[in-house]
Amino acid sequence: MDLKERLKKIELEAARALTDITDLEQLEALRVEFLGKKGRITEVLRQMGKLSAEERPQIGQAANFLKERLHNIIENKKTEIEQEVRVRKMEEERIDVTLPGNKPRLGHRHPLTRISDQVKELFIGLGFTIAEGPEIENEYNNFEALNVPEHHPARDLQDTFYLDYNYLLRSQTSTVQIRTMAQKKPPIRIIAPGRVYRSDELDASHTPMFHQVEGLVIDRGISFSDLKGTIELVVRAIYGQERLFRFRPSYFPFTEPSAEVDISCIVCAGKGCRLCSESGWLEILGAGMVHPNVLEMAGIDFKQYSGFAFGMGLDRIAMLKYGINDIRLLFENDQRFLRQF
Repeated sequence: MDLKERLKKIELEAARALTDITDLEQLEALRVEFLGKKGRITEVLRQMGKLSAEERPQIGQAANFLKERLHNIIENKKTEIEQEVRVRKMEEERIDVTLPGNKPRLGHRHPLTRISDQVKELFIGLGFTIAEGPEIENEYNNFEALNVPEHHPARDLQDTFYLDYNYLLRSQTSTVQIRTMAQKKPPIRIIAPGRVYRSDELDASHTPMFHQVEGLVIDRGISFSDLKGTIELVVRAIYGQERLFRFRPSYFPFTEPSAEVDISCIVCAGKGCRLCSESGWLEILGAGMVHPNVLEMAGIDFKQYSGFAFGMGLDRIAMLKYGINDIRLLFENDQRFLRQF
């Protein structure tokens, strides 16, 4: 087969191969096969040395013409395939503007945040200010200034996280009351919300870290009736006007007299159920008149001034108000739980 016939054969085979090309990789492979440096047309040109002087220009012209023609056909095919790819991609990514959009999932306020904000708003409306203090506290402010000296049996009531011989994670936000009394003269009317830490086992009703809000009022002529009126307002505002409450005598080293406050059970309305251990009552906070020793250590004359203090767990309030049966749900960040609020 002479070179002219080989060129015609190459042209026919290239034309047939092009009809089966569907993607750019196949097209590039065909280009290399026919037009590459080691391609089939190049092989023909390398054999022109065997031709006579009259035949060389004819074969060279035919080979170059075929090379140019195949190059143009391949480029046109490449443009066609690229256009098809673009159309196909646009079709796949096409957006139906008539479809409803995806509704964005909005965040929810955590139940502890809701309760904390409600309590703060309530007491601010009563003329209280919000006080803050460090969570790492010294032993004096956490115990001794609250009438709990070293070796006092009351220290056994709570297991404390000590950092060294003098510093610890505060076990109560009453430490903020001590700092406030040391820095500010009466009249004082504050609440101190914040995190506190105690060495409790983690279970459905206990956790080593929880939230408290302490309240403190000091002025001339403050009596237990002022404390009772404040607590009644708080109970009604948080748990509803129909909620009953009662004071029970208790003991706290930093108040005298001291009391614990119960409310009628939110489940059985005082009839008795598992939640209230069939008693009909649920404990919500501790309170009392500020002990004269605490006032004296803070530099306040207990003969001229008196006051009351109370402390309640925000976690427990949230659990009772929203019917949460496991305190761990408040800290696990489960979206299924949080979306309910």
